[in-house]
Amino acid sequence: MKIKHVFKSYLDKFLNTLQVLIINTLIILSFLSHPSKVFALNENVGEHLFIEHCAGCHINGGNIIRRNKTLKIKDLERNGLDTKEKIAKIAREGIGIMDGYKEVLGEKGDQLVANWILKQAQKAWVQG
Repeated sequence: MKIKHVFKSYLDKFLNTLQVLIINTLIILSFLSHPSKVFALNENVGEHLFIEHCAGCHINGGNIIRRNKTLKIKDLERNGLDTKEKIAKIAREGIGIMDGYKEVLGEKGDQLVANWILKQAQKAWVQG
């Protein structure tokens, strides 16, 4: 009797572990087969970070402090800041009188917000 109970206990643990492994594998495979969903999630994070930390001064890509330092594509190009890497560096480290936001953006937050900013600039900050 006791052996049967011990065997059932081990079998239950094995089946639970197997179930977790299968679920995790399916989740990973779904991300690999639908990378656009992962990108959309990152884009939403970039938008949220922008709204939370940047939109106060950069409403709709503008600049309430320095009018010629907007996030519009023409100004980004004129100022040599029209790449994700350069925008991310400014978000992280700051530039001129603008402070850097490395601490509040978190790990890779600078890149996520830069991707979102550049995409909005390329769409002329027209939502949709």
